[in-house]
Amino acid sequence: MDAGQALADLTEISSQVVHAAIIDGSGALLAATIPDAGRAARFAAGVRTLLEEADALARERGLPAVSQLEAATLGGSVFAVRREAGAAAPVVAATTHPDATAGLVFYDLKHCLASLGEPPAGGGRPARRKAADAA
Repeated sequence: MDAGQALADLTEISSQVVHAAIIDGSGALLAATIPDAGRAARFAAGVRTLLEEADALARERGLPAVSQLEAATLGGSVFAVRREAGAAAPVVAATTHPDATAGLVFYDLKHCLASLGEPPAGGGRPARRKAADAA
């Protein structure tokens, strides 16, 4: 499935996602739901920076690269999921409102990643869930 269709499916199944993007391993934006191209590019750069810093901390502690990340603020959260670090590994990232359920967002992002032909971190392909999220 192409990146644009994967994001369309993601926003259809997840009411928790405000905006989303798919970024290749080098940080290039493949697709985004953010209508402003400049803002979408800044989002992709910010996600890349978050992952680079998280990976640096993991390396310092002798841990593997980060496969999923949540950065929460009072205004909402940024989530990112990838299979592994590297130039070929795509990243699916999303913003949410502050009250989003992290487990559901990660589940939906992993489903989106799997639809790109990449198995999600931690195993098999998640089953598609209904559009109405559990409260």
